Amino acid sequence: MDSVKKQFAKYVSQNVLGMLGMSLYILADTFYISKAVGAKGITALNLVLPVYSLIFAIGSMIGVGSGIRYAVARSRGQKEADSYFFNALFCGTVIGVIFMLLGLFFPDKIVALLGGDAEIVAVGAPYTRIFMLFAPCFIWNYICNAFVRNDRAPSVAMAATLFSSLFNIVMDYVLMFPLGLGMEGAALATACSPIVGVLICCTHFFGKNCQVVLKPVKPSVKMLFHSCQVGVSAFVGEISSGVTTAVFNFIILGLAGNVGVAAYGVVANTSLVAVAMFNGVAQGSQPLLSEFHGKGDRERVKMTLGLGMGTAVVFALLILAIIYVGADAVVAVFNSEGDAELAAYAGTGLRLYFLGFLFAGINIVGTGVLSAVEAARWAFIASVLRGFVAIILCAFVLAFLFGMKGVWLAFSAAEFLTMVVTVAALQKSV
Repeated sequence: MDSVKKQFAKYVSQNVLGMLGMSLYILADTFYISKAVGAKGITALNLVLPVYSLIFAIGSMIGVGSGIRYAVARSRGQKEADSYFFNALFCGTVIGVIFMLLGLFFPDKIVALLGGDAEIVAVGAPYTRIFMLFAPCFIWNYICNAFVRNDRAPSVAMAATLFSSLFNIVMDYVLMFPLGLGMEGAALATACSPIVGVLICCTHFFGKNCQVVLKPVKPSVKMLFHSCQVGVSAFVGEISSGVTTAVFNFIILGLAGNVGVAAYGVVANTSLVAVAMFNGVAQGSQPLLSEFHGKGDRERVKMTLGLGMGTAVVFALLILAIIYVGADAVVAVFNSEGDAELAAYAGTGLRLYFLGFLFAGINIVGTGVLSAVEAARWAFIASVLRGFVAIILCAFVLAFLFGMKGVWLAFSAAEFLTMVVTVAALQKSV
């Protein structure tokens, strides 16, 4: 069993680092935009964040789901394993092109639909058009990374994520400040970063240790659906932040206006770092869980589950301690204009909102486990409850009862309700 611990430590540590790198470029966007454009830029970025989340979620669902089916099929010696990679890339491209066309022709309408007034639309529409034109690249990056990870090359997957994020952070600065491109520069840097990730993944696909086959097959919606069944938790893991952002933006606009939305932008973007850590644990343990499950090794599946949950709890306590001590310092980094109202909203928001990660870590890792062992029905129920039903219900009810404090506490309430279901599902499935 020591080998399981060593494998777990290797896969999870590298995936956590990779996911942290991915989240840092969104923080870099927020920081540079706050310096170059101010609160209006943060508001625009936060309003379009749900579109980001939707593209990322679709890419993650197809990539992680296809990767799970590939890993299980390969461990069982099934010939269909070689079909999953091509099918995922083809279907991901088709979906990406749809986003491209929407971004090309309707960026202003998208920003307006998400709550932007005329001033925010003017700031956010060019940003939205540019990053949506690169939607296929974001989806390819998720798919390639998932297959590299499931092909026993977590180091390459980590490098792809970290270097694409580093590229984005550096180019953010270059394009926004020396070249003076503002929001458009931030969008261009973000849009090009997944290309770097795909190119690094290709070093594995063309290497001697690669077992993934890019075998042209007839595109199959059935195979895509079969993959997405177990990729749904990855989808919700990404989309939940977008749904939460969209719902919270709508509520906060009515309670505190654009300043409140800017404050929530600080909270939401900071929370992505915490979410990334838990996603790293979930995605890092997934190849091991799928392999053990495919071989029928329940003892090792349970051991990996225990390691994942223990890691999630430790991360949650660490994150909460950091936020309670350093919330005001975090807000100050993004409050370049020294807005006292923004600082007050965001400082309180960080401390109340982050309580939810005591439960969110268990939910993110738990739903990842359910998907990895092909408990698709339970993974779907827990994921939908977490990403849609519970958060929307709690947000509206608690905001009505307690105003802005209710908004900040809604995340914790929703994650607690979901945790009850997730733990019950794990007891039945693992």
